[in-house]
Amino acid sequence: MQQLTFKLEGEYVELNQLLKLVGICDSGGAGKMRVASGAVSVDGNKELRKTCKIRAGQVVTLGDVRITVQG
Repeated sequence: MQQLTFKLEGEYVELNQLLKLVGICDSGGAGKMRVASGAVSVDGNKELRKTCKIRAGQVVTLGDVRITVQG
């Protein structure tokens, strides 16, 4: 499994934007499509809200990629 770390600069980042910022998706729109497909989990639970607020300490998983969000 590929481990990525994302350094949060504000209070939160929207899920679709996080996927774009770490380089998994080319755009926020592509990120929204990945989330809508049911392929993304947040803290082990499937997440379908495209603009779900991801905060420090949460873990996002997509396939074999795990993203840890740090504050």
